Amino acid sequence: MLYSNRAKHSEHHGGTNVSWLEETFGVSKPIIGMCHLPALPGDPAYDAREGLAAVIEHARRELSALQAGGVDGIMISNEFSLPYLTKTEPITAITMARVIGEIRDEIRVPFGVNVLWDATASIDVAVATGAGFVREIFTGVYASDFGLWDTNVGATARHRRAVSGDDVRLMFNIVPEGATYLSDRDLADLTRSTVFNARPDAICVSGLTAGAATDDSALSAVKAAAGDTPVVVNTGVRANNAAQALSVADAAVVGTFFKRDGVFENSVDPERVRLLMSEVHRLREEATVEA
Repeated sequence: MLYSNRAKHSEHHGGTNVSWLEETFGVSKPIIGMCHLPALPGDPAYDAREGLAAVIEHARRELSALQAGGVDGIMISNEFSLPYLTKTEPITAITMARVIGEIRDEIRVPFGVNVLWDATASIDVAVATGAGFVREIFTGVYASDFGLWDTNVGATARHRRAVSGDDVRLMFNIVPEGATYLSDRDLADLTRSTVFNARPDAICVSGLTAGAATDDSALSAVKAAAGDTPVVVNTGVRANNAAQALSVADAAVVGTFFKRDGVFENSVDPERVRLLMSEVHRLREEATVEA
C-alpha cells in the first residue's frame, strides 16, 4: 500500500539518514545491473524452436556475468519483448516467473523485476519470485511509441495490497523511455506531486531509449525536488560518466554499458561490468575519506 510505504521510508531515515537503498544493497550509490531476457512466448521475436530452455540458459549466463563483475543488485526484465505492451498478456509474467524460479538459487545479490510496461504484472512477478523491488511507470499519462499510456496508481496500490506485496519497493520511472508526459507541468513540479500523491520508494530518470544518456539537468531537477525520496539514474551510465551521474543520483540502473562492445543487443561482458564497478568502488572510497 503506497501510503504506508512513506511511513516505512521515514523509519529508515530516522536519525541515521540511511535510505532503504543502502539497507537493501549494503552500500551507498548501488549499481543495479540489468539481466535482459530474450523474447518470450507470445512476443514477435520469440524463437519457438529453441524454446524456453534457451531463454533460461541465456538468463543464467547473463546473471553469472553480472555477478562475476561485481554488481550490487540485479533487475530482471523482458527487455526483448519488443514492441512492448502497456498491458501484457498473462503468458509474459508467467514465463518470467518460471525463468526466475529456475535461476533463483543462483542469485546472490538483491534483485528486482520489471515486466515492460505493466505495473500490475511487475508486482505479481515480484511477489511470486521474492523480488525486493520493481521498476515501472506507475503514474501519469504519456504519448508513447506504444500508444497512449494511461496509468492508475490507485488501482495499482490496491492490487499490491491484495496480493500481499506491501514489502515490494516501487521505483517510479517518471521520465520513461520513448514517451512524453501529457501535461505542461515542469519536471520539478511533476516530481513534487508524484512524491506527495503516490509516495514512491524511488524515482527513476531515463534517457530517450535504453543506453541513452540521461539528461544531467533533468536528473538534477528531479533530485532537487524529490526530498527524502531516492533518485535513480536509469539509463546511459558508463565508466566515464559514473562520477558525474552518481554525484547527483542515489543509485544507477545499468544495462547497455555492460554488454559486449556496449551494444544493447549483445550479451553481458563481465570485463565491462568490472570496469564500471571499479570506478564506482573508487568513488565510494573517495567519499569515505572525505567524510
